[in-house]
This record gives sequence, C-alpha cells and structure tokens, in this order.
Amino acid sequence: MSALGAARLGNGLRNNTADKNESGAEFKTTIGGQALLEGILMRGPSKQCIAVRTKDGIVKKTTPLRLTKDRHKAAGFPFIRGVINFGASMTAGVRALMYSAEFIDVGDDEPSESKFDKWIEKKLGGENAEKVIVAISVVFGIGLSVLLFMLLPTVIAGFATRFTEAAIVKNLIEGLLRIIIFVAYIGLTSMIPDMKRVWKYHGAEHKTIFCYEKNLPLTVENARIQPRCHPRCGTSFMLIVMVVSILVFSVFRWQGVLFRIVSRLLLLPVVVAVSYELIRWTGRHDNAVTRVISAPGKALQRLTTSEPDDSMLEVALAALAEVLPETDGADKW
Repeated sequence: MSALGAARLGNGLRNNTADKNESGAEFKTTIGGQALLEGILMRGPSKQCIAVRTKDGIVKKTTPLRLTKDRHKAAGFPFIRGVINFGASMTAGVRALMYSAEFIDVGDDEPSESKFDKWIEKKLGGENAEKVIVAISVVFGIGLSVLLFMLLPTVIAGFATRFTEAAIVKNLIEGLLRIIIFVAYIGLTSMIPDMKRVWKYHGAEHKTIFCYEKNLPLTVENARIQPRCHPRCGTSFMLIVMVVSILVFSVFRWQGVLFRIVSRLLLLPVVVAVSYELIRWTGRHDNAVTRVISAPGKALQRLTTSEPDDSMLEVALAALAEVLPETDGADKW
C-alpha cells in the first residue's frame, strides 16, 4: 500500500481543496471497480488491486496498469477509447474473477479445476494456459452478450413484419425487446445465491467510491451510509448501450434477418464507442439532462447491487487504498 493510501484509509487525511474541480462541485474520480467472488477489483489511474476476503483475512494483489493509450496515442482519442477500454475491462475483469475463484473453498469432493483447464495447462504451460483461458472466457462472454442482447431481439422482432411495414416501428420493437431481455437476464441471475453476495460486493464498491468522492475519511462508518447506486456504473453503461443501439440501428432500412444480424455485428463497435462517450459526459456533469439519462441505469442497479455488510466494505476500502494516486487530483474524472 502506498503511504498516501495508508494515511487516507487509516486517518482519513484528504486535501479538501486539491480534490475540488474549478466549479467547486464534488470530486469525481476515474477510479472504478468490479465485484468478484468474495472480493473487489479496483482500477486506479496507474494501478489495480484485487482484494479477496478469505478465512485468513483479506488477500490483496496489486499490479501496475499497462494502458494501451500510453503505448498508442490514438487509443486515447474519443470514440476509439471506448472500444479499447471496453475490451481491456472485460479482460481485466475475467482475470480478476479467476483469481478470486482460487480462494473459494469448494470442498474436498469437488475439483478446483475443470478437465478442460487441466488439459490446456498441460499442453501450453501455466502462463500460456492462463492467457488462453482468459481469451476464451472473454470471447465467450462477449459472444453470449451479443447473442442474447443483440441477435436474439433482432430475430424475434422479425415476426413484427406481419403486423406492420413501418421500419421505425420494427426497430423500436427490436430495441424494446433488447431492453426487456437484458432486464429479465439480470433479474433471473439475481436469484442465484452466489450472485446475491456478488451484488453485495458491488454495493460495497459503489459506497466506497462515493465516500472517496465526497472527501470523507475512508472508514467503514462513512462508507456504510453512502448510496449503493452510482451513475458511472457498468450496469448503467450496458443500459445506455441498449438505448443507443436503437438509434444507431434505425439508420438502416429493415431488411432480411441475415442483413440485420450482419449490420448489428458491424455496428456494435460504433454503439459501444458512442455509449462510452455518453456515459463519460454524464459523469462529468450534473444537471437535469444528465440526471434524466442516469436515472434508468441507477434504477436498474437496484437489482445489481445490495446492501453490503461491514466485512465487505473493509475489502472495498482495502482495494481502494492500494490504487489511490500519489498526487491529489491525478484521478480526476
């Protein structure tokens, strides 16, 4: 842990003037996280930390970030950065999830590794095997999301052709189906017992970020009273993707199923890029328009977050302390 992180976590020592923007509004940080299995991933401007609650206490793994934009300037340009950051976040999230799973006690009768994992490791070796498994997991995750939330609504909406010939109506039906399937998916997964604990860690992550952004001492007591729904959340981002897709896809005429599927796949990077810039803009501003844009995502977070207990807040605070920048304001949104 950095000296600054230790001071902020232990004593709540914050510079209450350096962390304010020019208008005097509350500080908004680029630090963000992801809920894991009994843990939290926090990503700061230069480091990331995985903190996991084990039977022996909190285990932390802190590593420096190797950002694509630092190696390739174009990766930081508007609209390009959204697609790259989305892919990087997916990869980092899968790696962190795999790491947290290593600490889960599955019992003596249940194997800790699948036969497929063991086969990959035997053929490629430990480090290469991990890269392959992460790549497969990312591709599978993106593929499943595209299938459920992009292609399935497109196919189902095709049945609307027997009721109307208006392309705008068909595109609207497709978009509404996409949102309905997305919300239903979240609702169903929220019923899984293990996911309920993940949602609690998700709430802990949000509460901790709010505590930090409000310049409060980073303590469990201060984090506990914060809201659990945050406007710059991945859940909100995904919902914005659904809405933006309606607008982007509507520029094409309603053609056959094959054309619609191909066009949706080709336009997906455009949808992600526009959505990323939109959530960045809403995150930077606080007015009537941005509150309206953020409201549906925050409402949906009622399903993807739950009230955490103090032990979960401790994990989130420990992860946050590891990634705080050495210079106040370096993580300004």
